[in-house]
Amino acid sequence: MLVVVACSPAGRTGPGNELTGSAAPRVAIEQFLNAVKAQDIQAMSSIFGTGSGPARDNIERAELEKRMLIMQCYFNHDKFRITGESNQGAKRVFQIELTRGSRTRQTSALAVRGPSDRWYIETLDIAAVRDFCAEPKQ
Repeated sequence: MLVVVACSPAGRTGPGNELTGSAAPRVAIEQFLNAVKAQDIQAMSSIFGTGSGPARDNIERAELEKRMLIMQCYFNHDKFRITGESNQGAKRVFQIELTRGSRTRQTSALAVRGPSDRWYIETLDIAAVRDFCAEPKQ
């Protein structure tokens, strides 16, 4: 199962005119996963999006918060490691190893280039980490 966000065209800045997204695709993955671990929904929502920009500029706030909380549950981790990357033009697919307690799972994420050459996380594969949310930390 993949988490996908559908967005309409938008600008590149969020509240307060700070830049959204990340300067590089690998950095987008790292920042997103660090925001998940920190339970920082605002930071997550500035990096999650499409080639049109951040999801937080394109989705109703209540819906966005719901999606971010779901992702926070599934992708919460003690540590992560990027184990692979493949280039698909304006997209990058990353293989990620997430560890939570005694469990380690392999998953993937897709980073896409958006406005002003910023990178956003467009999809995350939940299937491999489904048990991270279903069961307490072991």
